[in-house]
Order: sequence, then C-alpha cells, then structure tokens
Amino acid sequence: MKFSDTIPLAIRTLQGNKLRSILTLSIIAIGITALIGILTSIDVLKNSLSQNFVSLGSNTFTIQQSDGLQRGRARNKNPIINFKEAEKFKEKYAFPAEISMNTQITSNATIKTSFKESNPNVSLTAVDENYMKVAGKNLILGRSFSSLEIENGRNVTVIGYDLARSNFESIDSIIGSLISIEAKKYKVIGITEAKGSSAGKNDNFALIPYVNAKREFDISNESFSILISVLELDKLDWAIDEALGVFRPIRQLSALEEDNFFIAKSDKLANTLISQISYISIATIIIGILTLIGAGVGLMNIMLVSVNERTREIGIAKSLGATKRVIFNQFLAEAVMLCLAGALVGIVLGVMLGNVLSFFLKSGFVFPFFWVFIGLVFSTFIGIGAGLFPAIKASKLNPVEALRYE
Repeated sequence: MKFSDTIPLAIRTLQGNKLRSILTLSIIAIGITALIGILTSIDVLKNSLSQNFVSLGSNTFTIQQSDGLQRGRARNKNPIINFKEAEKFKEKYAFPAEISMNTQITSNATIKTSFKESNPNVSLTAVDENYMKVAGKNLILGRSFSSLEIENGRNVTVIGYDLARSNFESIDSIIGSLISIEAKKYKVIGITEAKGSSAGKNDNFALIPYVNAKREFDISNESFSILISVLELDKLDWAIDEALGVFRPIRQLSALEEDNFFIAKSDKLANTLISQISYISIATIIIGILTLIGAGVGLMNIMLVSVNERTREIGIAKSLGATKRVIFNQFLAEAVMLCLAGALVGIVLGVMLGNVLSFFLKSGFVFPFFWVFIGLVFSTFIGIGAGLFPAIKASKLNPVEALRYE
C-alpha cells in the first residue's frame, strides 16, 4: 500500500470516531486560536501605530523636551523648551521647511456647550497658524487658524471629531457656535476628521492660538514642541543637522555638552513603541509553544488509547497483509491530520478574533501570513511528535496476540 493510499484510510478512521476526533482537534485549535489571535492583535496594533505616526508625514521631525516614553524624573532631566526658545528657533531656522510650535496646556480640560458638559478629559493644546498643515490635521468642516487670529490671540478654537460628536446634537451646526473651555468662551471655527484612538491619542481635543493661551492660561512651565516639515524628503537628514546647529546655541550649549533636547523623526517614536511591543510577541510565542506542546502530550495520550481500542483491528489488518510500515503510516497520518485540521480551525478563529481590534482602531484588516505559516509548520511537527510513539507501538503489535485481544 502506498503512502498516498494511507491518507484516505486515516480520514475514514477519523470520521468513524467523530466525537474523539473533534475533541482531539479542539485541543490543538484552542492553542492555535490563542497564539494566532494575540499575534494578529499585535500586528494590528503595530499597523495602527505606524499609520498614526506616519500621518505626520515621512518628511517631518520634531524637537521636544524628551522622547515621550520616559516617566518621572527621567522625563524631566532636560529643561523645558520655553516659548522664547521655540520662537527664536522659528525665526532663525532658514532651511526650506514648514515650521510649527505647540504645547499641551492640559489633558484634563472640561468643555461646555449649550447641550452638555464634557468629562474632564479633553486635551487642550496651544498652536500656531502652521500647526494644522505640519501636524497632518485635516478638516471635515470649517477652516484653520489665520495668522491674524494667532497674532491677536483671539478666542477661536478647532476641535477634534470625537469632542464634536459627543458634545453636540448635530456636527453640521457646530461651526460658529460658542463653547466654554475651562470657563472661557471660544468660537468654533473648524472640526478635524476622525483618526481614531492609537498610541495613546484620540480625537477628543481642542486647539487654541498660543498667544491666547499665554493670556488665558499659565503655560510658563509647559514645554513647547517644534514640528518641522521638510519640503524635499531626500534632504531630511540635512534639515535635522541644520536644526541641531540652530537650536544648540539657542539652548546655550557648548561644543562638548550633550544635547538637552530630543529630535524625533515622525516614524522613530512609532518604531520605538513597536520594538517594545515585540517583547510581548516573544512572550506570546513562548506561551503558545508551551500550550501546543501540552496539546501534543494530550494528543499522544489519545492516540495511545486509540491503539489499545483498535488492537484487534490492527491484528486483522496485519493478518490480511498490512505491513508494519502501513500501520505506522496510518497512525502517524491520523495524528498529523488532526493537528493540521485543528490548526486550520484555530487560524481562522485567531485571525477573526485578532482583527476585532482593527475594528476599534479603524485600521485595515491584517492577515499574519508569517505567523499562519509558522503555526501550520509547528502544528505539523507537534502531530509528528505526538503520533510517532503510538504509531511505532501499533506497528510492532504481534498479529496473533492482537487478534486475541479483548
């Protein structure tokens, strides 16, 4: 009997024991579902992070106080970038680029409309006239700030989509209406398009002119960020070198002193976050492998029980001319097919569960081809490992003793 003939025989045997086959298949499927589901979710998160940061533009970099990932004292070891330093840089930087300066006033602001009052979780940011363009903020309604509004510090604001949707009855009627931000009246002139929650950010924000913020709020201890969008992508590194040459003297640093500020490309922070998420991937893979090994042990136990239950069947097969190799191939094929069937079910469920996150993050559907391939290969090896000993035991049964087995 050829090995190709063994496969249909193994399939018929598995179909003849449906309950046992389904339970065995489920052991592998659950392990693969968990593994592929978590890895797919991680890929979705990485994809969303990349989209979120690249939205700033691949030709954009930022000068800021720290890398944004540090906490506590480590984050504040550099002095803040104050308004005068940011403004001086904007005046002196001669490289062909768009420049914007901004600072977050608070992340716990409360806004009040004629319909309702928001939770104290609105991000309030002071910006200049270039911020919307450089930061990649697109409008769905209204307009951006004019230079005159920035210079005069007028009480106007551009709000995020989430803030508009949750605090007004109709988005179409918001432009021109008055809202209270921390008990101060502002006229809404624009609404940004929805980008969804990612990298700890969302569309629940309000933007106001920085001159207005200096007058209405205490931002003397807030650090400014400077966004630079280079006009020619291939000159990005030159632009960063030029920015270092301009900003170090502004910060009064000598030639031997290290930078006391941080320059981040638009994709660098995303890559840093993604590299940290990769540790979760490693832990998930280790846990998944251990889970599948445990499933393999369970499969081996079931296959050994199957050998005992089918001892008489094996004796009959051998008495009719079945060789050791035929019996060995049949049991091994059963174990491998059970693992692959469980893997396929687990992959489908895992990909579906993992992409639930993409729905909430409003990112594209992710199919982790690499992890699917690894899952199939590893499941095959688990099947071979789990079926090897039972197959050897079955193939070595004495046909005479097997026929007398009760």
